[in-house]
Amino acid sequence: MDNATQSNRAVAAANAQTHAIRLQRLSLWRRIELPVIAWSVYGILRLIGPTLRTEVIGVHNAIQIPRGGEPAIGAFWHRCIFPAAWIWRNRGIVVLNTVNFDGQWTRRVIERLGFRTAQGSSTRGGIEGLTAMTTHLEAGHHVAFTIDGPRGPRYVAKPGPVILARRTGRPISVFHIGVERGHTFKKAWDLFCVPYPFSRTVMFVAPPIRVPSDADNSTIKRKQEEMQAALERVRDLAESWFHLSAEEQDQLRDQWREPRLAASLRTIAASRSGLQAP
Repeated sequence: MDNATQSNRAVAAANAQTHAIRLQRLSLWRRIELPVIAWSVYGILRLIGPTLRTEVIGVHNAIQIPRGGEPAIGAFWHRCIFPAAWIWRNRGIVVLNTVNFDGQWTRRVIERLGFRTAQGSSTRGGIEGLTAMTTHLEAGHHVAFTIDGPRGPRYVAKPGPVILARRTGRPISVFHIGVERGHTFKKAWDLFCVPYPFSRTVMFVAPPIRVPSDADNSTIKRKQEEMQAALERVRDLAESWFHLSAEEQDQLRDQWREPRLAASLRTIAASRSGLQAP
């Protein structure tokens, strides 16, 4: 049996697990609303997304970008779902999705953008969702969590990625996307942000976090704290990016470059200025 056949069978098994989870029963009105909301949100994404100009800082840390590379576990705050959905589209990334009304219309949107979904959450279907995510990782697909979802508290990371990383040996890839101009829904629990058309955005990607397969409770707690700290760091950098001067931005770019590339660039700069590189 070749790898492609094994992968297809693994995905079919994951989908079967996903479909076995009972979705929240909806009223007639909610069932009418589902396609209306889904198509409206999809339309807004398709309208605004192509106009966004995105810079990636720490691109060498983004395991999800190379094709055919190691599968990774993405983790990001709920606030930046809108630009994340556009930036990471059409990569077959599997997103853990809730089974309630919001999750049902969200699933329709992101699947049209080329994502896959695994149904579950930290409160309903959590074990089934993680099991499906494990199967997708083993089939070679990247997976992702909106880490403080589905209902908060805001900016408090849930343990799903750490548990999954321990179970599968796959790295956790943390990122955040800042928006130059956009509308923040200040009454929403997640401070959800929708970029304005033609806005610039910046995505900071932190170095991968790995969890040993034999990690005990203290190690898992430490890795959870490491993930929380990484999420907070990329959030603070991305959210402040467009308030920095050009010189400050250049300094951050240099700090976040791949070490070998940064050293080469410093050598070139030193040679051009007639100085001896350190």
